[in-house]
Amino acid sequence: MTATTHFGSRQVPLEDKQALVDDVFHSVARRYDLMNDLMSFGLHRAWKAALVTAVNAPKHQPFALLDIAGGTGDVALRVVESGGAETGASVCDINPDMLEIGRQRAAVRSLDRTITFLEANAEALPFADKSFDAATIAFGIRNVPRIEQALAEAYRVLKIGGKFLCLEFSAVNVPGLDRLYDFYSFNVIPALGRFVVGDADSYRYLVESIRRFPNPQNFAAMLRAGGFARVSFQPMSGGIVALHAGWRL
Repeated sequence: MTATTHFGSRQVPLEDKQALVDDVFHSVARRYDLMNDLMSFGLHRAWKAALVTAVNAPKHQPFALLDIAGGTGDVALRVVESGGAETGASVCDINPDMLEIGRQRAAVRSLDRTITFLEANAEALPFADKSFDAATIAFGIRNVPRIEQALAEAYRVLKIGGKFLCLEFSAVNVPGLDRLYDFYSFNVIPALGRFVVGDADSYRYLVESIRRFPNPQNFAAMLRAGGFARVSFQPMSGGIVALHAGWRL
């Protein structure tokens, strides 16, 4: 029997999901960061600042970050600029259009020798075991067809004592806000996608994928099952997003 998974609200063959996700991000790549600003009213900047603070890149020693599904370089640029001269980052993403935007942004900031961009799948990272001090993924894990495999790969490439941080949309936990958030998500965001990007369907998928993602407790259980220790999560903005953390000890 063919294995299946969710692509938004649709049930699709597991082997087909990656190509469908690829099509979404090819469509939205050029306006991706602009849409993040518009959809979140700029809040994604505060959420990513919390992620960077949790990474805590040191000022006076070597530090290697892997940013998974980090295409446009937004997180990697922030981490490198917050760390010391020996902080470096590798960004991997399956989407070459997103990566090209990231390379251009790094070059503008003269960080193109500090940050490397590589086309790679989160489920099969092309790095040696125990290569990185920290691994991050921001708003990308829910698009991975085999989440457990991606977590296993993140665990594998972390050094002993390394930290995994995942920033992802979550379950709203404020009465009343949940209904308002649902209305905004399913009505305003696709319309905004149509106006800004010319693509409502991709943003409808992104909204649906948020609703399909495990709640924070269940995702924390997935991290523990993947071998991570000291697993925790921090809800933000009424539970709209959560910052998950786990260590390889």
